[in-house]
Amino acid sequence: MPQPRPFADRHGTGRIGRTGRTGAADRPGAVGSHGLYGPHGAVGRDAGDPDAGRLALLLDSAFVVLLAASLNRYLTHHSGNAQAPWVIGLSAALAVAQPAGSWLDHHRPTASGRRRRWSLGLVVTLWVVLVLLAPSFAWCAVPLIYTALRALPAKAAIPLVGTLTLLVVIAEIRLPGGADATLVLLPPAVAALATGVFLFMARQAARQRALIADLVRTRRELAATERREGTLAERERLAMEIHDTLAQGLSSQQMLLQAADRTWEADPATARTHVRTATEVAARNLAEARRFVHDLAPAELADGRTLDGALRALAARESAESGLPVRFHLDGTPVPLPAATQSALLRIAQGALANVREHAGASAAAITLSFLGDQAVLDIADDGLGFDPQAAGTGGGRGYGLPAMRARLRQLGGTLTVESTPGEGTVVSAAIPLEHR
Repeated sequence: MPQPRPFADRHGTGRIGRTGRTGAADRPGAVGSHGLYGPHGAVGRDAGDPDAGRLALLLDSAFVVLLAASLNRYLTHHSGNAQAPWVIGLSAALAVAQPAGSWLDHHRPTASGRRRRWSLGLVVTLWVVLVLLAPSFAWCAVPLIYTALRALPAKAAIPLVGTLTLLVVIAEIRLPGGADATLVLLPPAVAALATGVFLFMARQAARQRALIADLVRTRRELAATERREGTLAERERLAMEIHDTLAQGLSSQQMLLQAADRTWEADPATARTHVRTATEVAARNLAEARRFVHDLAPAELADGRTLDGALRALAARESAESGLPVRFHLDGTPVPLPAATQSALLRIAQGALANVREHAGASAAAITLSFLGDQAVLDIADDGLGFDPQAAGTGGGRGYGLPAMRARLRQLGGTLTVESTPGEGTVVSAAIPLEHR
């Protein structure tokens, strides 16, 4: 019997978000709820990514190293310059401002974008003044370019990078020795390469995040679908079990007790026989209910009993309880069948005999179990009133038996065939391929 599949998220709703709708983050090509540039418009910004903190530390370290090297070069060549105290002071301020801004950005991810822009603006302003005083500090722009790209949206970061690059070129021209074509062309090339690579990697990371978000959404929806399918399969299994066991047992008890009530005054012995038989049916129903609760095999197949033995016992019991002669015939050599197949065929036989007892008005019935080499076939035939198979299962509360039989067989790769003509009896045939064992 099919069972619900054990997904870790099997109780999910299959939707993402409190609104019950699939949001922008779930559409292919989208990245979170803030698009490509993160929650504050920064390129590739991800406060939850540990690599972001490592990159910030690397940029700050490179900035401080370049700052120290530039200061050392300046003091080596201009130790007696009147501007030296200003250069030293601005260098110290930059050495504090740049790491402090990165620290706040990483450890206070909820801070406003305006505060981040003010922090970057302060660092850039200090650096511009420092470069105007001492062109040696121009190469500190490289870490600043990456900082700007991480802190600002592309439409603001790219103009800022261009401005920083222009200042570097001007500073290179102002260096002693005159302008050098290499020094003029190198800064724009480096800046363009750095910006292009950074933006490309940021967009690649955004696409990966979009793919991951879509995969997570798909997995949740799949888990929810599997859960719904498992729930429907379990409901169908419960309905079939109840119909083929408890409901039929209660129907038999009702018929026996009604017969006992009719004969209680005229034939007390027969009435007591009916009551005892109803008691036996109730005991079997109780055993079925207990096994049903624990999802075990039918009571008739417990303790290693075979299917042909259970069908033979079913025929004898039906004959004794209902007074309808039911004979059993085994055709072919029995082969071992899986528990699910045996249980399904036994339940089908019980359901078919219940239909014969309640609706057919037959004088005799027969159960035939055949092993035909490639399949096992169960036939239940009666000589009753017959019916129109096309109309079966379409009305009232008595139409569940045949659909339940078909559902059982469908789960095992089998088929159900019903041959009946009004006034000429009925044959119900269930076939299960043996390769499905």
